[in-house]
Amino acid sequence: MDLRIFTEPQQGATYDTLLTVAKATEDLGFDAFFRSDHYLHMGDVTGLPGPTDAWITLAGLARETKRIRLGTLMTAGTFRLPGVLAIQVAQVDQMSGGRIELGLGAGWYEDEHKAYGIPFPKEKLARLEEQLEIVTGMWATEVGKTFSHHGTYYDLTDSPALPKPAQSKVPVLIGGTGARRTPRLAARYADEFNAPFISVEDSKALFERVGAAAVEAGRAADDLTYSNALVVCVGRDDAEVARRAGRIGREVDELKLNGLAGSPAEVVEKIGRYAEAGSQRVYLQLLDLEDLDHLELIASQVQSQLG
Repeated sequence: MDLRIFTEPQQGATYDTLLTVAKATEDLGFDAFFRSDHYLHMGDVTGLPGPTDAWITLAGLARETKRIRLGTLMTAGTFRLPGVLAIQVAQVDQMSGGRIELGLGAGWYEDEHKAYGIPFPKEKLARLEEQLEIVTGMWATEVGKTFSHHGTYYDLTDSPALPKPAQSKVPVLIGGTGARRTPRLAARYADEFNAPFISVEDSKALFERVGAAAVEAGRAADDLTYSNALVVCVGRDDAEVARRAGRIGREVDELKLNGLAGSPAEVVEKIGRYAEAGSQRVYLQLLDLEDLDHLELIASQVQSQLG
């Protein structure tokens, strides 16, 4: 089971804070550092000092880290034109020496679009499908040849489709809980499917739907990696769990039900249940980015037991 660290900087974090967490992620032996792609905070926080851009952040981290994978969970398809996104991701992949992964979603948080003057179209999933076709198509175009796309929402003519990523194929992540369109998109475009913040039972059913869609699309079900994103709150004892839950404004019982919370043994046991449901990778949503002791505890007493 791979454990990856997943952050939500829109809730309030500087680049320097993210750099500190990313370096700790690498030093402690985790597989990857991922971040959300949002421009407005959620819930009862100020969001100070303000948002950081996902791909500018990852460009910086690409030069400041050496081993860990870096990516988004998920880049909002509403934020960037697909041709521009293909350039940005390819460049950051070059800057990292080939360690970038692209999680791409439709975009859902209407308030942040209003706050920063970003259009919020109705046909987001249809746009996402075209975006996936364009981004992956540009990367796959041979050097010296051109890429064109004449769709409903985007029109590209004779693009040189440059630059190319360092990797021969940047892994693409698609996630969500949709019953039909999301599995179909994952089956066609994804290297990894992510089930965000859902139960073991719902994960199993969703993974099976995606696997069936992959087979229908002519791929093997196990051609994709299946993963979960879950909030994490681990403590050496009940008091430490409660303290960490309080710092992120959550209740312990709710976290135990909907996330990975409790003692290291409890969390290892629950991760095991997700593994039995088909999950191969877990993105640990770390909400208190100042608590590096939390990361160290997860590394020494959770990750170490997962092999």
